[in-house]
Amino acid sequence: MQLNDPVIQVFLVISFLSFLPAILVMVTSFTRIVVVLSFLRQAIGGQQVPPNPVIIGLGLFLTFFIMSPTIDVVMKNAVNPYLDKKITMQQAANEAALPLKEFMLKQTREKDIALFLNIAKLAVPATPAELPMRIVAPAFAVSELKTAFEIGFLIYLPFLIIDVVVSSVLLSMGMMMLPPVLVSIPFKLLLFVLVDGWNLVVGTLVRSFQ
Repeated sequence: MQLNDPVIQVFLVISFLSFLPAILVMVTSFTRIVVVLSFLRQAIGGQQVPPNPVIIGLGLFLTFFIMSPTIDVVMKNAVNPYLDKKITMQQAANEAALPLKEFMLKQTREKDIALFLNIAKLAVPATPAELPMRIVAPAFAVSELKTAFEIGFLIYLPFLIIDVVVSSVLLSMGMMMLPPVLVSIPFKLLLFVLVDGWNLVVGTLVRSFQ
């Protein structure tokens, strides 16, 4: 059977759509954004504020914003030529993988790439572009998680200081039965609003990919 067979093409398209959520999460900026926003919510102390749909929605829109240059290249070099029947599906897939791989390699640490090359027992290629996608994708995911945890740690610090101060004050006043979280949350929100926290967090996330 040939890839040009319409039945095979429909099967491949359906299979691709089933893997699309995993592709969105693991090979784009979505992972870093959602993890950092989750850390922010926990640092503030709001269990459901902002709610999950808001975090996911904001993560999706920021992902589309960050990935728009890569998406434009994919559309120009792969999707549009394939729809115009100028290239085959396999050629379109190869063309689409190049800008995506370039984006991932910019955000991936050499240490993580070396880890998966060592596990797969593959030789180091002459150029980064020759790295197979099965090496780049997991290395990129690990690097994204590490970067997200680093940003989350920096976000957590000022809110942790507020928690410590509030706990110390309540303890010194003998109010041991009053949960410190109830007192610290308003101060955390006040600090976050005064420093224009959303602007800082979103700006830092977007710039971290540049």
